[in-house]
Order: sequence, then structure tokens, then C-alpha cells
Amino acid sequence: MSDTVRTRHLPTWLVVTIAGVFGLFYAYVVWSSVALLIQQVNGPLGLNGLGWFVYILPIAFPLIAFGVAFAIGARRRAGEFAIVLLAGLTVSAAFWLAIVGYGTTSYGLYGG
Repeated sequence: MSDTVRTRHLPTWLVVTIAGVFGLFYAYVVWSSVALLIQQVNGPLGLNGLGWFVYILPIAFPLIAFGVAFAIGARRRAGEFAIVLLAGLTVSAAFWLAIVGYGTTSYGLYGG
């Protein structure tokens, strides 16, 4: 069994720059999720326990997706790192849209 050590392909400033740019987009998804939660809580029916759970998931999911994408792509080349972060952002946005669709069609989340 050979021990191969993976060396870093990118300088630290480039990793921080790429992660920072994509981090702004991830933050936008989180902020949109927080705004959606606040809107639904202040709605005429409010939220029950399941509603709180469902609307908190899209707040936590992009943070987890960014962490996983960063861990996977940080030691790769710049293009590969950006693609991994873009894939995580795409999954986060799709998850947010799924929650919006579920929230508009499921009345079991409201009335708490």
C-alpha cells in the first residue's frame, strides 16, 4: 500500500477568493430561507412543529452543502473547486425551491 500525500494545487488566497465568491451566493440562499421562515411565521395561520422543522431545513442545508463542497474541492485545481462549489449551490437552490413548492401545497404545516 503506497502512501500518497496530496499536495495543494492552489495558493491560499485563491481558495479564499473562490470560496468567498461562492459563499456570497450560499449566504443569499440562507437569507432567502430565513425570509421565507419569517414570512410564514408571521402569516395568518402561523406554523406548527412540522412547519418549523420543514422551514428550518433550507436554512441549515446550504451551510452543510458549502462545508461538504469545500471539503471535497479545497485541494483540487481552481476550475474543479469552482465546479464543486457550483454543484453544491445548485443542490441548495433546488432544495430551497422544493421547500417553497411543498409549503405552498401542504396545509399540514400551518395552524400552530
